[in-house]
Amino acid sequence: MFRSIGNAVVRHPVWTIVAWLIAAVAIVATAPSLPSNSDESSFLPKSYESIKAADLQQKAFPSAFTPSAIALYQRTDGGRLTAADQKDVARITTELGRKHIDQVQKVVPGQPSKDGRYTMTLVQMDSKNAGQPKQADAAKVLREDVKRLAKGTHLDVKLGGSAAQALDQQDSSKRGQALIGFGTFAIILVTLLIIFRAPILAVLPLILIGLVSAVANGLIAYATKLFDLQANSSISSILIVVLFGVGTDYFLFLMFRYRERLRAGDEAKQAMVNAVGRVGEAIASAAGAVIIAFLALVLSTLGFLKQMGPALAIAVAATLVAGLTLIPAVVSLIGPKVFWPSKSWQHEPANARFAALGRGVQRRPALTAALSGLVLLVLSLGTFGFNATFDLASGSMPKTKESMVVQDEMQKAYSAGAAAPTDVYLSSTDGKPLDKAAFDGYAKRLGAVDGVANARMTQLNKAGTTADFTVTLKYEASSDKALDVVGEVRDVAHADAPDGTEALVGGMSSIFKDIDAAVSHDYRTVFPVAALLIMVILGLLLRSVVAPWYLIASVGLGFGATLGATVWIFQEAQGHSGLMFMLPVIMYLFVVAIGTDYNILMIARLREEAREGREPREAAGMALRHAGPTVAAAGFILAATFATMMLAGNSLLSEMGFAVSFGIAVAAFVMAMFFTPSLTALIGHAAWWPGHGDRATGTEAGTGPGSTGSGPASAGEDHDAVPQDPAGRRG
Repeated sequence: MFRSIGNAVVRHPVWTIVAWLIAAVAIVATAPSLPSNSDESSFLPKSYESIKAADLQQKAFPSAFTPSAIALYQRTDGGRLTAADQKDVARITTELGRKHIDQVQKVVPGQPSKDGRYTMTLVQMDSKNAGQPKQADAAKVLREDVKRLAKGTHLDVKLGGSAAQALDQQDSSKRGQALIGFGTFAIILVTLLIIFRAPILAVLPLILIGLVSAVANGLIAYATKLFDLQANSSISSILIVVLFGVGTDYFLFLMFRYRERLRAGDEAKQAMVNAVGRVGEAIASAAGAVIIAFLALVLSTLGFLKQMGPALAIAVAATLVAGLTLIPAVVSLIGPKVFWPSKSWQHEPANARFAALGRGVQRRPALTAALSGLVLLVLSLGTFGFNATFDLASGSMPKTKESMVVQDEMQKAYSAGAAAPTDVYLSSTDGKPLDKAAFDGYAKRLGAVDGVANARMTQLNKAGTTADFTVTLKYEASSDKALDVVGEVRDVAHADAPDGTEALVGGMSSIFKDIDAAVSHDYRTVFPVAALLIMVILGLLLRSVVAPWYLIASVGLGFGATLGATVWIFQEAQGHSGLMFMLPVIMYLFVVAIGTDYNILMIARLREEAREGREPREAAGMALRHAGPTVAAAGFILAATFATMMLAGNSLLSEMGFAVSFGIAVAAFVMAMFFTPSLTALIGHAAWWPGHGDRATGTEAGTGPGSTGSGPASAGEDHDAVPQDPAGRRG
């Protein structure tokens, strides 16, 4: 099948390129805009208590005041606010209300702090558009207006709250994307120049993958709208590195094989046909593993991850199609001049370093497996210290952003939980009015929970059937202590609810508590499903029942090592209270899927060597000798590309960038090069049971040692990396 694709593309390269250009223009021109949602509650399904509480609030208290933006005032000299300052605050609050800014429904004065140094203006926005870009736009107008109105006074004013956080997150994301994009381009360009010493080859993947990126983003926008998925600005940054990192990997696999066929004496166009025919199955299998791993995210209960899974799967699928059609078409038009001005493509390299590594694996596979496995195991010990954090807003932007400064100052000036109080909604189950005499006792029991600053009944709906008890915690809403306390508040609220009533606990801490439960569900669901589906792909590719088990186990060990190292770097060394809650899910899928890619490349080459008549240990050594350069080049580029996410300047992308790049480095330079080949050498022929796919057969292109072979087992590396002697052994 892949040889047929290669034939069709090389025969009609111009039409292939034109078809891509037409598709790109049509998709980009007609694709809907991709919205961004930073409202954490929208990530959860309606079955969770915090979401039920939010729905009840909308019905029982449709005009309830929930501030979307908070203007925080203090004197420029840091002293106590004077009477004149209070008048200025009242004037600013009134004038803001008169402006009738889009999305703004109500502007009211807030409470001064106990020390008299701070006071607030509270702004309510349309709750139906919470987290949407239009409210970030409203926050921008509010921020400009409130600062202008404060000019000429002794007041310093900053705008915070959820809408302001969305605005700052948006700005931070744009800056991060620019840095990530520049870093990604620079790394790919410089690395390809070093590998091939050919400027055309260095620039070509950036241009072609840029075109694929435009197509993929349009398709993602269509899918997001069609399936009503949630969107988040962080996905754009991840897409950049996925498209250019994975795309460059597939480009490398194809170009290494194309160069090999030219060295073997193939005519230029036939060399590309043969390259696609040989490398096609490996690329398709590798991409299939990644796509399936990403699609497993649709089983997640979090809207953020549900959207990320299909988006990344679409990106990889578009890259796969380009790798088998667009790239071969363009390169076949250019021909061997693509390697200009380098002449190294005309002769075989010695690969001395990888030959030495291969001999080491061949001679001491048990020692190699033990040492590499021990490294992974020791790093994995760090996973026991993992702690999750749930504040997506502060995790996705620097602490120096204005909304984050407001959040920190409010925690110092007011109760830490005052900015995001917890609400307990007590409702009658029979539709009759609630007994008001029970309210004081119920509030006292809620207030008696350890970690609660105060609790009081704040409002009753018109029918008298639902009461709102505002519970202020002593801790910041997303902190571990707040999540523990809100769990106890729920227990008391449910157990002590008067007869004929039921209680629902809402608010940000309640939302984070439910997100924690949802992530735990995802660990139990997404992880095993992704692993099982990847094992199916490995079984089909290798025609083996045994190999997929130890391959997926080795990748799982690589995941543990990556999470452990990330915990040590960010929690222990840098003092972070924890890692972002969704990091293990994302890391698992990237490390497992992409780690399996490199295992596929190495194990397929090992099988190819075994089919030429070599014993398992010799086959493992030769596989490392010849596949090692490609795995090393691809692993370095992909790891360095993901590492550019650390330039974004926020903890979410910094943690994600380090974790994924470290995981890819482990997958390429520890698992694929040492752990997997040495294990396969130790297991021997049994690794291929029941298919015995490592046995030489008369149907192979060659039947003895030294045969070049042309079957689908080729994995994209230089097959004839060094000359062969007359006896058929590689030199």
